[in-house]
Amino acid sequence: MNRIKKNDTAVVIAGEDAGKTGKVLRVIPDRGKIVVEGVNLIYKHVRRSQQNPQGGRIQKEAPIDASNALLFCEKCQRGVRVRFEVRDGVKRRVCKRCGNPFPQ
Repeated sequence: MNRIKKNDTAVVIAGEDAGKTGKVLRVIPDRGKIVVEGVNLIYKHVRRSQQNPQGGRIQKEAPIDASNALLFCEKCQRGVRVRFEVRDGVKRRVCKRCGNPFPQ
């Protein structure tokens, strides 16, 4: 589950938002889910409070399953699968198509 990390760019490959790209805001490894910016938007109804004096509906991102997203490769310009390489004692994520390393 450590293939996609926070602040990565991910491409959604399944579901209502298939084809959308966004920044990973949060990773929930024990549930196998990720939260991607601008994807799987839901409305949350909130009542009036001091923090939210207006109340009403707020739109926010809900988690999607991590298996429904791929890491975006800058070199390939598409979603790709990831493999791991160990060089000089450092394990890093690498694009399976072009071999481009992803930042840790």
